[in-house]
Amino acid sequence: MTVPVLLVAGFLGAGKTTLVSHLLAHAEGRRIAAVVNDFGAVDIDAALIAQSTGTVVSLRNGCICCSLQGDLMRTLAQLIRRDPVPDAIVIETSGASDPAEIVRTLLDPVIYAATPLDTVVSVIDARHLADRPALADDALWRAQLAAADFVIVAKTDLVDAAELAGIRAEVARWKPPCSTFDAVRGAVPLDLLFHRGEPAAAPPREGRRLPAAERFDSLSWTASRPLSLARFQAAIGRLTPGLLRAKGFVTFDHAPHRPMLFQLVGARATIIASPVATRDEVCARLVLIWEAGCLDRDDALRLLGDAVAPPGEAAGVSTGRA
Repeated sequence: MTVPVLLVAGFLGAGKTTLVSHLLAHAEGRRIAAVVNDFGAVDIDAALIAQSTGTVVSLRNGCICCSLQGDLMRTLAQLIRRDPVPDAIVIETSGASDPAEIVRTLLDPVIYAATPLDTVVSVIDARHLADRPALADDALWRAQLAAADFVIVAKTDLVDAAELAGIRAEVARWKPPCSTFDAVRGAVPLDLLFHRGEPAAAPPREGRRLPAAERFDSLSWTASRPLSLARFQAAIGRLTPGLLRAKGFVTFDHAPHRPMLFQLVGARATIIASPVATRDEVCARLVLIWEAGCLDRDDALRLLGDAVAPPGEAAGVSTGRA
């Protein structure tokens, strides 16, 4: 069993703790464990988050991107040995942390096999950026933004429309608009940050509106034959600019008895061996999520359909990531 990890980064005082507290308080049945990196000897953030959940681990007086990295790995190992096992783990980094090194650590094949990095979120303080536009030139601020799959612009209720437009324009210099979302008091759709798990054995092929937010659409898709890896890579490459995330199980024609887990968050895609076997003669099960209007459902169905290997076609072997 794997436990996905959500990494929450952001500058000092951006609103990370508020976001994590909201996620834990509105977990919608998920068992979520939180790991908090307080940069100091007093675990203020952990104490605040503990009001929302009892499963909080504090890593104090150091930075998990360097001096506390070993502590983080040991903490993750301990969390996945708990009974019951968490459904997800949220890591709140210190405001002084560059998440790039943490991301590299979490993508280590051994670590990823047990606690795969699912989503990286960077929180931006709208009021702070409006008051200090020079913050956008800070190397750490830019590094936190660069590492993110999604950007959460917090405290949008504290700026006026003109200020918010300027903030969005600044963020758009570094990230596509479809990966940026506003939040007041940490309220963001959980379906954007956490996937509910594997798709159903036979999900409907038509799209549906996500209940968490009217602005998102999703599409469930299945295939009864293995996929061509090269064609699947091409399809995902075409779809990625409009997608927010995608996840599911796939098998390829060159290895039809070896199921793989595919995950796409933002522009970061991974394909690893799946801990779940195929079932019901379904060779591929995918869920795609996008912002309404950013993707054409018929095009998505056509591209995915083209990725299915025709009967009797010789299997071609290709390497790399989708």
